[in-house]
Amino acid sequence: MAKLTVKDIDFKDKKVIMRVDFNVPLDDSLNITDDARIKAAMETIRYILSQNPQKLILMSHLGRPKGKVVDSLRMNPVAARLSELLSEPVLKLDDCIGEQVKTEINSSSEKVVLLENLRFHPEEENGDENFAKELASLADVYVNDAFGTAHRAHASTTIIA
Repeated sequence: MAKLTVKDIDFKDKKVIMRVDFNVPLDDSLNITDDARIKAAMETIRYILSQNPQKLILMSHLGRPKGKVVDSLRMNPVAARLSELLSEPVLKLDDCIGEQVKTEINSSSEKVVLLENLRFHPEEENGDENFAKELASLADVYVNDAFGTAHRAHASTTIIA
């Protein structure tokens, strides 16, 4: 079977969950000091958005919070920069799984959603199958655009597929 690329998939009216590598460096004031990883995903993000999906749900890790919520490693600065690059609002959620996340995704008018740091849950790095199923339940289609993390047996990279 041939390998699929985003150009082989019909995204119209579908919810798409995409693993990106937004593990960007932050200074002490939580400003992004190098946005190259966000910019690297923009071609794929823009392509998917051009195909009129219902939602594009982006997920990433940031830093090494070791399975605990660390306020300085929240995805807020990434969401702000992504919104600037896209010239449209990005809904940033306070978690990445659960009923509240599903409700917010389904009720939001924003097309682009950024989930909270995956590594706030130890299940991400542990490759937990149930965690992967929770993430998968948010969408119809999975895209991996996180080359820098594709080799890791984490829930959002290998298990979700």
